[in-house]
Amino acid sequence: MEVKAVFFDIDGTLVNDRKSVLKSTKDAIRIVKEQGVLVGVATGRGPFFVKDLMEDLDLDFAVTYNGQYIFNKDRVLFASPIAKSSLRQLIAYAQKERKEIALGTEHAVVGSKIMSFGLRPFSQMISHFVPKALTRTVSHSFNRMVSKVVPQKEEDLIHLINEPIYQVLMLMTPEESVKAAADFEDLKLTRSNPFAADIINQGNSKLEGIRRVGKEYGFDLNQVMAFGDSDNDLEMLAGVGMSVAMGNGSSSVKEVAKHITTSNQQDGIHKALEHFGVLAAEKVFVSRDYHFNKVKTFHHMMDERTQERPQAWELKDAVHRADFKIEELVEFIRATSTSETEFQGAVAELHQALDKAAEKVSKKTPAKQDLVGQVDALIDSLYFTYGSFVLMGVDPERIFDIVHQANMGKIFPDGKAHFDPVTNKILKPDNWEEKYAPEPAIRREIQRQIRAYERHQERTR
Repeated sequence: MEVKAVFFDIDGTLVNDRKSVLKSTKDAIRIVKEQGVLVGVATGRGPFFVKDLMEDLDLDFAVTYNGQYIFNKDRVLFASPIAKSSLRQLIAYAQKERKEIALGTEHAVVGSKIMSFGLRPFSQMISHFVPKALTRTVSHSFNRMVSKVVPQKEEDLIHLINEPIYQVLMLMTPEESVKAAADFEDLKLTRSNPFAADIINQGNSKLEGIRRVGKEYGFDLNQVMAFGDSDNDLEMLAGVGMSVAMGNGSSSVKEVAKHITTSNQQDGIHKALEHFGVLAAEKVFVSRDYHFNKVKTFHHMMDERTQERPQAWELKDAVHRADFKIEELVEFIRATSTSETEFQGAVAELHQALDKAAEKVSKKTPAKQDLVGQVDALIDSLYFTYGSFVLMGVDPERIFDIVHQANMGKIFPDGKAHFDPVTNKILKPDNWEEKYAPEPAIRREIQRQIRAYERHQERTR
């Protein structure tokens, strides 16, 4: 896929555990933007928290409050405040259940000094040291302590909802979130940390926010690469074209994402952007041919080197490369045959065609190593391949990217290709078939193209 936009979750993703952006991440974002890729954040944080990051990293836009409030450098693109009636119900619920509650406005998180403190960098850092098995106990104990020492007053909270509220935070366990969701059908409860629920309007999410940004800037979800680490990133990672889970992410996030990078402490963003060719690898020239750059990235990862200076192939290696192409041509014929007899007959015709071609070429040019001749033959082969797609009525753009993702999926978690010690063939990670096997995605893409053609025909009748 051609990546037109990259979105980052903030906590646990864009920033490290010290709440700062790694130099490698800053460098990657700068280079990606120079290459014409749009960059933004998709976060549960409020717009007031994001503005400094936008300026520091020169971000193009921000999806904040889990899709409730979206803006760019110049204006607000979308804002969806929670209805006053729903806010009153949430406040009443929090009072009844003795739950600490905070309200997210455009400019701040208000209503709870304790929770406001909990959103600060120091408190977030401390929360990493609480074992997951103890989060439920900590959440219950904290709610009981707060309700006794600094109880929230319902009238004070009601007064705060005179201004637009875009997100409500409530201290509760994951189990309590599930139970509470049944009482608020017009609201969605999601989580970005183990202690509190983020409450927003139904129909909104990080993914829906990204979709809205895409309509404004001219890209679709299939052209988006997104990074995340928490459960409120699940929908986003499942819905975009290329999803990356941070090494420090939750197990559910890693199951959904198409790729897992290293942690937010270990240059995870830079490595993933380079891995998929969005960020050109160092010392590798960048072509204006998008597909060439993708394949070059693949060979850089597999071979740990690429050829930078134009150079002719040696005969042995050229024959090896031609073997690959012949196998694909035989697969092409196989997929065209209606029976084994037809296939075997077609293969016999290919043998005859190979002999005929050898005789024809022998008469046309003398045998010699010739860089220009090699390039001319390969370009003609590429042109014939595009011609075959033209005559099939199939657009290969997205299909190429499906195959590229499948090939890049052969990289193991250590960032390297692994090879069979006997055959030297590239090995596939254990989950490759489940996450990267290209055939199902190719089938869906061809079905999409057929439907698009049928809709066009209906409109023109």
